[in-house]
Amino acid sequence: MIKRLFNPNPDVPGFMIIVRIMTGIIIANYGLEVFSKEHMSGNVKWLTDIHFPLPFIMAYIGKGIEFVGGVMLVLGLLTRLSCIALIADMMVIIFIMGHGKIFGDEQLAFLLMLLFIVFAVNGAGRWSIDKVIFDRKA
Repeated sequence: MIKRLFNPNPDVPGFMIIVRIMTGIIIANYGLEVFSKEHMSGNVKWLTDIHFPLPFIMAYIGKGIEFVGGVMLVLGLLTRLSCIALIADMMVIIFIMGHGKIFGDEQLAFLLMLLFIVFAVNGAGRWSIDKVIFDRKA
């Protein structure tokens, strides 16, 4: 047990599957606002108030990326591509809309962005649609 605890190369693919699915569920939940007229009108108003360009279109693009990207992350479908879009979405939220306050109001967005970077670099893992589609050994 001690050797396993201090192993510098742990075998954690099962754990990363859980992290990928939970991360996808969390971000897709934020993206569900795209289906709520009330939430979206509030988002558009807020983007208008901070003088964001094309607030109506950008609100729907941002929430659409969060919803579709989250679903794709849960499924492990085109994971790297969806994570690139999610990283861009989080960067806009953190650094343009939130003024880079990663130790303040934008902590959650920053942590989600770090998780998206992990999956963009490492892929979806063995229990994913990506594995079935792109595994050359199969």
